[in-house]
Amino acid sequence: MQRRAYVPGVAALLAALLAGCTGSSGDGSQSDNSNPGSAGTASQAAQPGRYATLPEPCGSVGTETLGRLLPGIGEMTDETRRTKAYEGEPTLTYDTDRKVGCGWKVESAGATNRLVIDFERVVSYDNAVSDDSQAGELFATKQDAADLPEPTTTESVPAGTDDDADGADEEGGGPSAGPDASESPSSDVSDASGTSDSPGSSGSSGSSGSPSSTGTSGTSGSASPSVPPAGLQPRLLDGFGDEAFIDDELSSSGSTVKQRTVTVAFRTSNVIVTIEYTEQPATVGAVPDSKEMQDRARNLASLLADSLGG
Repeated sequence: MQRRAYVPGVAALLAALLAGCTGSSGDGSQSDNSNPGSAGTASQAAQPGRYATLPEPCGSVGTETLGRLLPGIGEMTDETRRTKAYEGEPTLTYDTDRKVGCGWKVESAGATNRLVIDFERVVSYDNAVSDDSQAGELFATKQDAADLPEPTTTESVPAGTDDDADGADEEGGGPSAGPDASESPSSDVSDASGTSDSPGSSGSSGSSGSPSSTGTSGTSGSASPSVPPAGLQPRLLDGFGDEAFIDDELSSSGSTVKQRTVTVAFRTSNVIVTIEYTEQPATVGAVPDSKEMQDRARNLASLLADSLGG
């Protein structure tokens, strides 16, 4: 009787030990299998963009540059009014950490000029998408909306002048323009358009010299003044930032008054910069000069890219 009682007890003990070993082996096996799986599925967060802040927009353009873009400032005799014109008006935004802008509007004897600059800092909230990639997608949408003609050509963009770079530093307080800022002889806006930047004149080429036609002459070399001549069509640009394009549109605010708007947009890392430069002549039938306006807008874009370090 004692032997029969002993044998079942031993069997039960052996069964318990075998079950414990099996469970331990199973747990260990699962643990070993789970580690590689968890390591393989864990994804690293995408790299953040280069820029964590944005520049002060109204101080990002030097006074000399503004004087060229907005010739009416030079015609102002009241110093207080002129100072106010240089300051510009901040664009109303609800998140200045992500988007800021500034606008200037000045009338001259020959035309009314308007300049608007926008800075947008793109942040991706998807750990799998970097800020740069997100900004690239947004810029591609912006470029598509511009509806550039096909095929688009890429044009190297000359950098800004030393004088303009100094003005941008004084006003914007940003980093000094890079060495490219003074290398191009055509970078000076007045030289590029082949005209003088004297106060009260927007320096348009082909001007008849009369005050009414100053800065608003039609473009040369084009069958129609409403279409930019060859080489000045909306196109991709190369020379600053990661990608850029220029658009040129002539619209009618009335039956005879033409208004030209040149837009330059570029992206450097996770910041997108957009420049809109508009001129509306005071003279009926006058057409703003496409080359002159594009030269000025491109040089401003170059200066802003240099100040961002792009």
